[in-house]
Amino acid sequence: MKTFATIVTATALSAFAATASTAGPVKPQPTKDKCYGISLAGKNDCAAGAGTSCAGTSKKNYAGNAWKYVAKGTCASIKTPKGNGSLTPTAR
Repeated sequence: MKTFATIVTATALSAFAATASTAGPVKPQPTKDKCYGISLAGKNDCAAGAGTSCAGTSKKNYAGNAWKYVAKGTCASIKTPKGNGSLTPTAR
């Protein structure tokens, strides 16, 4: 029985470590722009507001307070069902 407890504990610690490593912001990418309002739920690179911890934690598609890195100069031309991408947070 001790082996089972050890496996459960190791599995829980691994899951926690994996979650902790993805909850921070994505490494800065100076050759890209932060584009708000274009990411799908759970696919943002960072900044998603209350109730989220950062990268991969946005709760809804195209949230105006969540951003994703994109090629410089392309953000405003990215179209979503909620409008174009924005270089600054947007109300959605």
